Amino acid sequence: MRLNKYIAACGIASRRGADELIAAGKITVNGELIITMGYDVNTSSDVVCLNGELIRIDQTMVYIMLNKPAGVLSSCSDDRGRETVIDLLDGIDARVFPVGRLDFDTEGLLLLTNDGDFAYKCTHPKYEVAKKYYAVVKGVLSDHAIETLCGSVVLDGQRTAGAIIDIISKTSKRTELYITIHEGKNRHIKKLFLLAGCRVSSLKRVAVGDLQLGNLPVGKWRSLSAPEIQKLTQI
Repeated sequence: MRLNKYIAACGIASRRGADELIAAGKITVNGELIITMGYDVNTSSDVVCLNGELIRIDQTMVYIMLNKPAGVLSSCSDDRGRETVIDLLDGIDARVFPVGRLDFDTEGLLLLTNDGDFAYKCTHPKYEVAKKYYAVVKGVLSDHAIETLCGSVVLDGQRTAGAIIDIISKTSKRTELYITIHEGKNRHIKKLFLLAGCRVSSLKRVAVGDLQLGNLPVGKWRSLSAPEIQKLTQI
């Protein structure tokens, strides 16, 4: 099995995150530091360690949906002692990680799991899993700007896929809307609206694929049902 896939199957990180751990020199196999991408491991005999700690595949897979509050980090730990999404998971003994991330000041639907393949399918652009957000935007959002954002635009030197925008209400100073994207670039939505000369004042993710946040209270979580997991992985 490829080393990055093995690390993901251990519930440490997604495959992308596993590649970052390998590149950072944090993984050893049988005591040997591995920094080569594409390295294969024998799952029955090789000893794989992260920062000197043995890691193994956990056969019990966990799939969680959290309504992340604003002001909480979408990470497993923080060297500055700030609250993370892991701190909100009372009663979960398994080691899980966020599937993608939400900005510090963004709230809403965040998936967490220890299944690296599941995380990969939910986040890799080639699978085009839609992420829908409720947003409040300050500034004049013209019809021309909306049309531009629904097409392909360049962010940070890279061309993006077009967004889908559904206006809820609109005034000369404020627009309430839903926006759906199929990518997860850093501060993607906020940067989109900055191109239009507007600022996002409130942002909440309300759906991933067919999975809806619904009435799950802020700061609370629930396990995904088998049909929900199946829908997200039917690529």
